[in-house]
Amino acid sequence: METNIETNTPTRTDAESNTVYASTFIFAKKQYDDEFHRLDAIIAQAAKSTPGYLGEETWENAATGLVSNVYYWSSLAALRALMDDPVHRQAKAAHANWLSGYRVVISQVMRTYGDGKLGEGVVMFEDARAGAARGPAITGG
Repeated sequence: METNIETNTPTRTDAESNTVYASTFIFAKKQYDDEFHRLDAIIAQAAKSTPGYLGEETWENAATGLVSNVYYWSSLAALRALMDDPVHRQAKAAHANWLSGYRVVISQVMRTYGDGKLGEGVVMFEDARAGAARGPAITGG
């Protein structure tokens, strides 16, 4: 990733411009308290204000009770910025207060497709409707 020397912000090369990463946080929840909700709100705002944050989706498995939060990022550096956030680190250190266990999966989004009835979602590949999967274009967030 290159840096814009005028704004000192990361810029994406042509190869990077079509790359999307997903960080999936899968967890079993316990009882949440006020401290959890306070930290969660701060972390959510930090994620959304991080350059390179593209959006998120949340799923819950009714049979197992597991929750899955999927966050989409334009770069691994953007994901790392959230992971290094002091409040995120504080919440991670106290996770046993609110979670029975967790797992994180970091992956590169290779393509998305569907019948269009669910909308485009957070990430959509540019020529998906034409049947050609190139890199993803961000369509929501």
